[in-house]
Amino acid sequence: MSVYDKLNALNITLSAPATPAAAYVMYAQTGNLVFLSGHISKNADGTVNTGLLGKDKTTEQGKAAARAVAVDLIGTLQAAVGGDLNRVKRIVKVMSLVASTPDYTEQHLVTNGCSELLGEVFGDVGKHARSAFGVASLPLGASVEIELIAEVE
Repeated sequence: MSVYDKLNALNITLSAPATPAAAYVMYAQTGNLVFLSGHISKNADGTVNTGLLGKDKTTEQGKAAARAVAVDLIGTLQAAVGGDLNRVKRIVKVMSLVASTPDYTEQHLVTNGCSELLGEVFGDVGKHARSAFGVASLPLGASVEIELIAEVE
């Protein structure tokens, strides 16, 4: 099953990459590696998904936010590879930042929302190294921000 078949089976429609909010680009490629800039969590209506894990949001809500970020990352990756996600050889690394209270310790579970979707969509190619950090705040009050590195053909 192709990446696109899997996306269709999951009822996921990819959108065009967001416009950078500051002095950066959404992705950069060097050699066979594509680096995606951090993507913040958004609600279905496009507004920023805000709040602190451990205070305003549960781990399950954070996991859903991370899954939504993964959908946005895949859309940006599609643009970076010229519209053909089948060119992705490997999702190499995911770095996740989770806005959370000082005593919250489930950032890794929140990040699973992203990691699990990448595995569903890309199969073994989607298995990646990752880091998950708790931070005091993120741009625009977002609850989750995730960046990604991929190897492409």
